[in-house]
This record gives sequence, C-alpha cells and structure tokens, in this order.
Amino acid sequence: MDINEFIVQVAIAEHRVFAEEIVTEMAESAKARGTGIAKRSAAYIAGKMEEGKSVIAFHKNGSWAGFCYIETWSHGQFVANSGLVVSPQFRKVGLAHAIKEKIFDLSRIKYPKAKIFGLTTGLAVMKINSDLGYEPVTYSELTQDEEFWKGCQSCVNFEILKMKERKNCMCTAMLYDPATKKHEAAKVFAEELQKKPGLYERFMQIKQRLVLKPKTGLKSIILMLTVIFK
Repeated sequence: MDINEFIVQVAIAEHRVFAEEIVTEMAESAKARGTGIAKRSAAYIAGKMEEGKSVIAFHKNGSWAGFCYIETWSHGQFVANSGLVVSPQFRKVGLAHAIKEKIFDLSRIKYPKAKIFGLTTGLAVMKINSDLGYEPVTYSELTQDEEFWKGCQSCVNFEILKMKERKNCMCTAMLYDPATKKHEAAKVFAEELQKKPGLYERFMQIKQRLVLKPKTGLKSIILMLTVIFK
C-alpha cells in the first residue's frame, strides 16, 4: 500500500455520512495515545464539511481513510488544523502528511493572513509541521482565546497546564506566521528531526522533568530544544 492509492480532497456536504465514524476514531486515537482532545460532535464535524473547512481522504476502494478540519480563533487572526485522524488500517503510508499538507493549503487560501498553529506531543506531527514551515514557539505566541484553551480540559495533562498558568505544558507549541521569513529554518529543523529521532525522545524526557518544576518557563524549554538539535 502506498500514498498513490488515496484521494485527499476538500470535504463536501455529501461526506456528512462519515462524521460519526470520524468522531469515534478521533476519541479512540486520543485514548490510545493517552491524551485528550477537544471533543466534537458528529454534527460539528458535518458542519465543517458543509462549510468547506475540512479535508477528507479515501482509499481507492471507497473506504474512509482520514480527516482534518479548520478552526479559527481571535476573530480569524489564528487558525488551527484540528482533529487530524487516520484510520488504523491506513497508517504508516504517509497519509497524515498528505492530509496535513492539504488542510494547510486550504487554510492559507481561506485565511491568507492568519497565523496557523498547533499543540502536539508527537514526533510525527512535529516533523510534518516543520516540513510545512511551522516553528516551535512559546505558548504566549498562540491565541489567547478562552474557547481554544477550554479544549484542553479533556487532556490528561490539563492539571499541569493549570499549574503552569497556561504558560507551558507537555505539548510543544508550533506556529506558522505568514508575516515572517523563518520557514526555511523550520524546514532545516524538520530535516534534523528526521536524522535524529532519538534526540527528540531525549528532548521530551527532559521537557517532562522541566515542565513539572514550578518555575520553569517555556522559553527555557524552547532554548533547550534548539541546543539539542544543533
């Protein structure tokens, strides 16, 4: 099986029939990772399809294969590509990257001036984001919209986020800012992640220890990340 066996497209209203399957897989995937997600209903996902703010993937045999949707915050100043999920039977063929690339392009078309951001604990997502031009940032550079942060309440690490006064947590914040010219540096970072995955694991282990220290700031953690990957 390879990526050429899939169709990745902007979802349309007719794809609403897959909404229930998608939200179920989102919940199962989060449970398997031991993290939480902002829980969305099938109706919410169907709405994203109707609005043209989501991407869906199908295998050539017609099976649903993956999904991701756009959310906007701070009156459209920030965009998040949320709910990325790939059906278990179609993982490890590059489909997640193809979906993220498609939803990133859709976000840039719909919101060309918006900053696109994400929070992740996963190496695979960090690699994909870095390929697209995201860079690690402090939480203060993300949207401060309260509705966004409410989505963290279902995460197993929410108490850490509260303890840190929403300044850092176990997730790494990543941001694409169309107003800057840092995207090439982000791609170099992606290449380093590819070459040295063991260093990422080391970073996450150190970060976990630092985050649990009361006075550790995320700027220190980002600096550590930069040093480790040099």
